[in-house]
Amino acid sequence: MSLVQVEDLSVRYGASTVLSGVSLRVEPGEIVTIVGPNGSGKTSLLRAIIGAVKPAQGHVIQGSGVKIGYVPQKLHIDETLPITVSRFLKLPAGVSATEIGRALTQAGAPDLAKAQLSQLSGGQFQRVLLARALIGKPDLLLLDEATQGLDQRGSASFYQQIEHVRQDTGCAVLMISHELHVVMSASDRVICLNGHVCCEGTPAVVASAPEYRALFGTGTGGALALYRHEHDHGHDHGDHDHDHPEAAE
Repeated sequence: MSLVQVEDLSVRYGASTVLSGVSLRVEPGEIVTIVGPNGSGKTSLLRAIIGAVKPAQGHVIQGSGVKIGYVPQKLHIDETLPITVSRFLKLPAGVSATEIGRALTQAGAPDLAKAQLSQLSGGQFQRVLLARALIGKPDLLLLDEATQGLDQRGSASFYQQIEHVRQDTGCAVLMISHELHVVMSASDRVICLNGHVCCEGTPAVVASAPEYRALFGTGTGGALALYRHEHDHGHDHGDHDHDHPEAAE
């Protein structure tokens, strides 16, 4: 049985439709990556899955007893707040030191429990957020551009850790990523989204699909197309847009 199944989902904000007729599923143990241009509804899709957005149409069906962990794009913490990683992970109350240690180890940050949250690097903070998502021993881990703001080395390390988490815990992963080289090397399935599902399948199948190539070009160097909004891309696919991170939706 699927961990989560999305059926004919549409999401609207006022008069604006950001998702229309989206259907997908995530099976136990698989890594599924969602790619798409800025404004394509990727974050809205994850928010609908966790119940933070009410669909205008369609359904999200969660498997019986399925637990979901969520790692957001970012979390704003007051830098003057004197709180350790361990204390942060104990919120809400009821989490044991053993559970915190296990989650931090799984997230690749076993030595950060006593560190001040405000003094962590970007990569360390993302691993703490990953640990927070892992405390509940999720069956499905949702990642919303979890490496945004990290350099290439930090991103690669984080995604390697996600693969280790999958191997160690058996949880499935549904993630949004703008890093096409990661998508093509780390995913079991890829879903190309642009307000609707343009194409989906194994990385090899999606990479050769006309809809994917219209958005992203013919190779991972075409990553700049993530920032384009239309299906008709007859323009130059140079590399100058790589310096502009995708905005949150």
